[in-house]
Amino acid sequence: MSPRRHTPSGAGLPVISEPIMRVQAGTHHDPFEVLGLHVQPDGSTLVRAFLPPAEAVEVAGGPMARVAGTDFFERLLPSGAAVDPHPVLRWQDKGAGNWHTTQSPYSFGPQLGEMDLYLIGEGRHFEAWKVLGARVKNIDGVDGCLFAVWAPAVQRVSVVGNFNEWDGRRHPMRCRGTSGIWELFIPGLAAGQAYKYEILGRHGQLVRKTDPYARQMFMRPETTSCVPDDTPYAWCDSSWIEARAGFDWQHRPVSIYELHPGSWRRHADGSFYTWSELVAELIPYVLDLGYTHIELMPVAEHPLDASWGYQVSGYYAPTARYGSADDFRAFVDACHRAGIGVLLDWVPAHFPKDDFALARFTGEPVYEHADPRRGEHQEWGTLVFDFSRNEVRNFLVANALYWLDEFHIDGLRVDAVASMLYLDYSRQPGEWLPNQSGGRENIEAVQFLREMNTEVHGRFPGVLTIAEESTAWPAVSRPVELGGLGFSMKWNMGWMNDSLDYIEKEPVYRKYQHNQLTFSQVYAWTENFVLPLSHDEVVHMKKSLLDKMPGDTWQRFANLRLFYAWQYAHPGKKLLFMGGEFGQWNEWKEAGQLDWVLLEFPAHDSIRTLLRDLNHLYRNETALHEFDFDPRGFRWIDCHDADQSILSFVRQGQDASAQMIVLLNFTPVPREGYRIGMPSGAAWCEVLNTDSAYYGGSNLGNGQTLHPQNLPWMGFEYSIEVTLPPLGAIFLKPCG
Repeated sequence: MSPRRHTPSGAGLPVISEPIMRVQAGTHHDPFEVLGLHVQPDGSTLVRAFLPPAEAVEVAGGPMARVAGTDFFERLLPSGAAVDPHPVLRWQDKGAGNWHTTQSPYSFGPQLGEMDLYLIGEGRHFEAWKVLGARVKNIDGVDGCLFAVWAPAVQRVSVVGNFNEWDGRRHPMRCRGTSGIWELFIPGLAAGQAYKYEILGRHGQLVRKTDPYARQMFMRPETTSCVPDDTPYAWCDSSWIEARAGFDWQHRPVSIYELHPGSWRRHADGSFYTWSELVAELIPYVLDLGYTHIELMPVAEHPLDASWGYQVSGYYAPTARYGSADDFRAFVDACHRAGIGVLLDWVPAHFPKDDFALARFTGEPVYEHADPRRGEHQEWGTLVFDFSRNEVRNFLVANALYWLDEFHIDGLRVDAVASMLYLDYSRQPGEWLPNQSGGRENIEAVQFLREMNTEVHGRFPGVLTIAEESTAWPAVSRPVELGGLGFSMKWNMGWMNDSLDYIEKEPVYRKYQHNQLTFSQVYAWTENFVLPLSHDEVVHMKKSLLDKMPGDTWQRFANLRLFYAWQYAHPGKKLLFMGGEFGQWNEWKEAGQLDWVLLEFPAHDSIRTLLRDLNHLYRNETALHEFDFDPRGFRWIDCHDADQSILSFVRQGQDASAQMIVLLNFTPVPREGYRIGMPSGAAWCEVLNTDSAYYGGSNLGNGQTLHPQNLPWMGFEYSIEVTLPPLGAIFLKPCG
């Protein structure tokens, strides 16, 4: 029963109670104390409503009296009267305006269970999106929307929107004790309604914020959250999901086509393709090229196109740029039915300072660390999550699981892992704080990453987690129980940087940098590596891959073909950014589409043909993928021929007969009669030659069957003389 510190109107001069004045002033932490139904000691029921825009209010067929000097209305229903547990209020606009009907939100009991509150506080509610945010529900036979948000140490939180004229006094929420959780069920609200939270901080600061757990946002430049439609999507990919649970990714081919969905293709007027349009055009294109997976740059909501999605403002909301959440589900569903996996860039390393989103969520730091030496990336102009807070870690771990559960995503590529691991990342002395042991390691971030990987792999067998980690942090892709971070794989930034630096040199100088190609074998087996040629390498004046290549036009194309052969022959899974598959000349720009007109030129279309053939060779030949992470899958034939800039090696699978010899000539000089050791005396056939006329090359190679001689060479019992094409690679396998 509510404390009643004033006499109802009509029974004497009213004395306004302190709780009523706190609601009137918008500072009450629990408006349910005052509003709604309150049974009195004599059995009567006091009905109270707070309606600032109302001139008059009625309930149960009779008028409610205004509490003098306030926007409160109340009526005392006698004992024994039939009382609707959720009374309908009829009210008139001030100035004798229109009449409206509403239902009081303040007659409904608490909705979040104590276990929900406990788990969120512990940081272990891994389905938090199912209780926080906005969710259309039917409670006690009443349709409406339940809102819940974590906003600790504040005076008031209200839901605001068009339904209450964005007036924060109208729908203040209930505080759930010390949990920092605020909730309110508002009858009559349906999917599609715009809303935000108005928060009155502990020091009187008033902010208006989007919902951190919003599962839908309006199209930029709007910054409002949208009540989502929770009608279940009818998935048709059960066979894919079942097979994925047993996916032996360590020994199977993984070839990834990375893309930015907003600039792969665009309409003539510059508008984005929708997810359904990408289904029609992207999926057949990727299938034809032979990729096993696509990797989408971040599709969580973000305000700025130029951030490419890496400055996320709506972690639980698929961006409205390309369609609805169900449109995105349909895209993933279609990929799965076509046999293509979908990986998603995920960004727990930082978030932007936009004042409508997570930054200073209550007017004070909540999601970020309060000290900028811990809570801000000065270089990027972004904020860093406070991984020491249980609720923040819960927000992120649950978010990773959300994309896997709700959208059937097959893996997460985690952006900027190094920036989370090191407290001094991109900071000068004095700009960072050491950990409790005086070190530079972010212990809380390590705990978060291990927890995230443990939960992902435990709940979704076969799903991949891939770290973009650019340092020598040990055991990134080793299990948590063995002291690792628990990722499935790690981007091999060393291979990428060394290989690109090497291939950009004029061939005459390459012999002096031969170790840039061979050094990767020193550490190749320390992690489960992906070899990335990503978007980061074709932006910010770095030039496109083709434009990086030295020499005249013919040599540039030949170098690029050779470089792709090096990537597919080297141990590790493969990743290429869109446009690289046909040799785009220009750097990638997110504001337009790829230069598709280039495919009308044979030289560019031949690059695409080569990528198609490399993908199919990689997928079909176990020697090229079965031991990507195992030294048994690789053996040098000759790694010392720096003077001629030639590499030769054997790739091998579980079956000893599954072998592939790869020879790469990094100079424009043809090599006739080049002798190499052979692992067997069987006949060998040339199965791919990047210098083939089919790919735009000079067509120099070894078309005939090759028969090794019983002449030991470089530790092999047999050897053979071959012809190496200029700036070319050849792949040999046993005939038959």
